[in-house]
Amino acid sequence: MSKFLALAMTVLLLSCSQMSNVEQQIFPYQSEVYDFPNGLRGVVVDSSYPNLIALYIVVQVGSRNEVEPGRSGFAHLFEHMMFRGTERFPSEKWEEIMQAAGAATNAYTTDDRTVYHAILAKEDLEQILELEADRFQNLKYSEEQFRTETRAVLSEYNKSFADPFRKLDEALRDTIYSEHTYKHTTMGYIADVEAMPEMYDYGLQFFDRYYRPEYTTVSIIGDVDFAQSKALIEKYWGGWEHGSYQADIPAEPAQEGPRRANVEFHAPTLPFTEIAYRGPAYDDEIIDSAVLDVISFQAFGENSPIYKKLVIEEQKVDAFFTDYPDHVDPYPFGIVARVKDPNDLDYVEAQILAEIESLKTTPIPAEELAAVKSHLRYQFALSMNSTGAIAGTLAHYLGLRRTPETVNKRYRLYDAVTPEDIQTVAQKYFKPEAQTIVRLGPVMDGMPAEEQ
Repeated sequence: MSKFLALAMTVLLLSCSQMSNVEQQIFPYQSEVYDFPNGLRGVVVDSSYPNLIALYIVVQVGSRNEVEPGRSGFAHLFEHMMFRGTERFPSEKWEEIMQAAGAATNAYTTDDRTVYHAILAKEDLEQILELEADRFQNLKYSEEQFRTETRAVLSEYNKSFADPFRKLDEALRDTIYSEHTYKHTTMGYIADVEAMPEMYDYGLQFFDRYYRPEYTTVSIIGDVDFAQSKALIEKYWGGWEHGSYQADIPAEPAQEGPRRANVEFHAPTLPFTEIAYRGPAYDDEIIDSAVLDVISFQAFGENSPIYKKLVIEEQKVDAFFTDYPDHVDPYPFGIVARVKDPNDLDYVEAQILAEIESLKTTPIPAEELAAVKSHLRYQFALSMNSTGAIAGTLAHYLGLRRTPETVNKRYRLYDAVTPEDIQTVAQKYFKPEAQTIVRLGPVMDGMPAEEQ
């Protein structure tokens, strides 16, 4: 047995050996959280893997924060701009230092956060922390460099929306939201992306607003010394000045009736349908969003009766999944199907709707629910098979709650779900007036483009 598999099994045993104990820890690693006077938070985790460090810097800025009309896509743009360097460490010097350290670096942006990450040898931690602190506090670029990156973002937008699922997601958001900033995707609206080259001054303002310590969590995961890690964070990040800006995120009004949209895709594709309902935000205290995660796997996962019927037995559908990622604010719970024959769209939707109604009225057997909970726990525990995997998973939760403890709290909610909870939550959220159905495909009879 490899040392990695052995460690994964150890984590699994730690998390599953006391299934009856409500205080069990699915995230069993020793960790410490440090809050600094400027609003910065440091999170340090001992992963038990020797010699490696994962440095994940989580900034709580994503498309959710893009509240000004005509200014969508800037959180994603700054994922690019942050690699432009500073006076002290221009981009070429930054890259040279990272390569000399053998550090694997990258970044990504979501609706709620932007994350910058590096995997490195522990002896290089101080140098890399200094390097990263410098670009977060002293980013500098020319107007021409800004224009170059905006053109790269436009190219990425065009490439991204060559994927029909991305276009389906864009259409669902635009249909289901009227006020909240989740209405636009992380990439932003195409008109805004096309206008970005002329927004150099606004870009400076965006960076000044959000790249501040109160929005940032510096997480160090791996072969750590807690006292040393805290001291290094304070040394290089403690002088970063607290900001004063807070976005006014608009609340989404209640949906008062079902909605539909039919969207034409620009290239040949099998048709998609997505049936979605207004769902709750991520929570580690209120059980509703955890129950919907259980429903996602139990009612619509690959072992569910409807999956076996539509995908395996009848072969009317060749892709079938739910789409309900964790979000800071309420987000839709969607069921997506790619249908082989456009004439089967009505039938497939009817089958999904029937399953939804069944969830409201028919409790699932207790042993089936127990198997789902066990799967969720095993899947999570076994995924923690490297320092990078632990850090990457933790970054997701730090973007939601800024503490590792939210992982344990969330999995205790999963453990607490009952068959009655599933019925209650299904009745609460799967209401006809909160339903939105989006179809995407080539123009078909009965499916005109852009109908809403």
